[in-house]
Amino acid sequence: MHVAPARGTAVQDHVALAEIELCGDLIIAASAAREDRLSPDQIDEVLKVTEERFPHQRQDPPPN
Repeated sequence: MHVAPARGTAVQDHVALAEIELCGDLIIAASAAREDRLSPDQIDEVLKVTEERFPHQRQDPPPN
């Protein structure tokens, strides 16, 4: 019988760890929310999303 060598636990999937951390942040925010659900803007804030959701509706700031 051949047994595969044991791998060390030092191998980490950094993307998966980042996703788990973001999920944890969302759970904490949801549990602290005053309403039943987080709004899309609140979720974006927790996830630190800075992209515009609807760029075609963007309003440019007035010129200086």
